[in-house]
Amino acid sequence: MRATAVAQTADRERAAAPTQPAPPPDAAPRPLAVRGLTVRFGDLTVVEDLSLEVQAGELVALVGPSGCGKSTCLNAISGLLRPGGDVAVDGEVTVADGVRLAYAFQKDALLPWSTARRNVEVGAELAGVPRAERRAIATELLGQVGLKGFEGRYPHQLSGGMRQRVALARVLAYDPDLILMDEPFGALDAFIRMSLQNQLLDVWARTRKTMVLVTHDLVEALILGTRVVVLSPSPGRVHAVVDNREWPEDRRAETLRSTPEFLEKYRKLWETMIELGAAQQTGEEPR
Repeated sequence: MRATAVAQTADRERAAAPTQPAPPPDAAPRPLAVRGLTVRFGDLTVVEDLSLEVQAGELVALVGPSGCGKSTCLNAISGLLRPGGDVAVDGEVTVADGVRLAYAFQKDALLPWSTARRNVEVGAELAGVPRAERRAIATELLGQVGLKGFEGRYPHQLSGGMRQRVALARVLAYDPDLILMDEPFGALDAFIRMSLQNQLLDVWARTRKTMVLVTHDLVEALILGTRVVVLSPSPGRVHAVVDNREWPEDRRAETLRSTPEFLEKYRKLWETMIELGAAQQTGEEPR
């Protein structure tokens, strides 16, 4: 198994858009390939024989019932989950040569003693950017995520949504080719969440970074994902894939979700989750 990972920050302690549709699977390079991944914790099989290929420039969303192994997959891809003790990891995870990987966790994990700018500079520092250039990079990235004027603020002076934007800017400062995101907006209210979805789409459209996102929110998955990969109940396997490559690149969360095409895809995805028994676990209602 081969993967590279960015350390978190602080306790771990340093964490850490395309303009055209994603190319067809047989034409694009594959920065990430997962083949036959199986993960066991003692006698509990969490993921079984899972295979997935991600093309360059894709934004792939993983959804599925709670406990189906979504986060476990990201941990295996990043290299954070390794065999040892009661943990068994089989199969193959291949991150292409030269691909730099970053992991954005649900908790922002900002350094509480450092300003927003300094937190972002950590990403550039991990990437080997010379000290003299880090400040300018951090300032520019904070501006891109809507935090111009907040560069000197400390984490406790920022809202939850602002902290998540600092964390996103820090990941981008590392300049990764592949970004893994585990429920990065899960703890935010609906309005801030939608705003950050739009900002993530802007970043994706501008940078063409390859991204894999875990979310429990079916609407979020359909808005953001060029593909939505549905995992089965534990042990997690690929149950279905929803192709969204026809979505406009300049889409906005608040407008796309009300279109007939989106509503039809949501209905089908909801029915799939009902089939998998996920609705009883999440309590989510059809929209």
